[in-house]
Amino acid sequence: MSEKNIQTQLLAEFQEVESGINGHAAEPFNQRRLKAIESFKKLGFPTTKHEEWKYSNVRKLTQKEYNFHPKSDITAEDLNSFHLPELNGIVLYFVNGIYHPELSDLESAKGKVEILTFQEAQKQNPELLNTHYGIYTDEENEAFSAMNTAMANDGIIVHVPANVTVEQPIILRMVSDTREENVGSVLRNLIVVGENAEVKLAESFRTYGEHSGFVNTLTEISVAESARVDYYKVQDESNEAYHIGTTNVLQKDKSYFYAATVTLNGGFIRNNLNLKLDGEYIDSYMYGLYVPNGNQHIDNHTVADHTKPNSVSNELYKGILMDEATGVFNGKIFVREDAQKTNAYQNCRNVVTSDKAVMNTKPQLEIWADDVKCSHGTTTGKLNDEAIFYMQSRGIPKQEAIRLQLLAFAEDVVSQIKIEQIREFLAEKIKEKLG
Repeated sequence: MSEKNIQTQLLAEFQEVESGINGHAAEPFNQRRLKAIESFKKLGFPTTKHEEWKYSNVRKLTQKEYNFHPKSDITAEDLNSFHLPELNGIVLYFVNGIYHPELSDLESAKGKVEILTFQEAQKQNPELLNTHYGIYTDEENEAFSAMNTAMANDGIIVHVPANVTVEQPIILRMVSDTREENVGSVLRNLIVVGENAEVKLAESFRTYGEHSGFVNTLTEISVAESARVDYYKVQDESNEAYHIGTTNVLQKDKSYFYAATVTLNGGFIRNNLNLKLDGEYIDSYMYGLYVPNGNQHIDNHTVADHTKPNSVSNELYKGILMDEATGVFNGKIFVREDAQKTNAYQNCRNVVTSDKAVMNTKPQLEIWADDVKCSHGTTTGKLNDEAIFYMQSRGIPKQEAIRLQLLAFAEDVVSQIKIEQIREFLAEKIKEKLG
């Protein structure tokens, strides 16, 4: 299927969704979607001539045919293997982009967290929806974001009210059921965290089946004054999975945001993590780990945009590339004219274990203020032969010595994960992959 044809298919899907609005087209939520579809028509899919997509070619993605948002007969028993032992929380399941309340567990959310579908929010809390939906997303210049805003019809709003501490994590599990056919899904979620509130969020992406899956996911997170948010994104998808994911975050005064993005598997993965530090005395942390092998392609784009004084951002991304895998890291730090006394740090470190593996890095630092402390750097290389030789001299076989070094390399990111069950799960999965 050509790019034009898949775009035509998506536009037809939009027309079908629009026909179900039933007289509500004038509402701000639907007006935003109408504007977004016009942007998508104008932009089309990006090519490698676009600077932001220079190293990530989406041509294979657009040449496949997908059935978007098909119904699935997946059961709770089928999903048992996706559960992490002893990890309890507020669990929301999405299958092929459709929210499944019968598979979800919202019991511990009662009385603390407001959880609404977009359709419910339009009726029960339109002010919350219209205040935040699409506000933190660039739909005029980002084709996949425009597509997401236009096409996402079954999303979730999670609202943590002011002064509420949510003890258990909120876990959003996204599953592509590709057992019967190629499946496309568009996922949109909005997380609104009130003043002085605290919450831990986790998004996981899995594939159930052997056919191709295309996921376009966009999560917007609003972090109010003095709020604290820990955010985890874990991808363990198939080699036939195409994933375009964007997370847009707005932080206000004295807020704290921590992100850990761990990509274990996926055929073609593009993660965009965009933070806007729109206040003073903000703390922002971004950690990333990617472990591609075979012909997997993992692309991480990050932005830390400092707009006001006295804030800190710290970023560490690490990659282990094997076989003929490719990786991309493009990290941007912006320090605006008013953002004096900003501290911003960025580091990307990569290990390649094969001569055929390729890593492309592009750190960017743009500063318009003069009283700041900023640094960025990136390294890509092989393991230390002397260290391997030393371990061999102590009786450790060479392959085991290599594996231990790679595990130690990954530990800088894995050790930062604060939810014990997720940390232990990832440590075991990485051991398996490096084995």
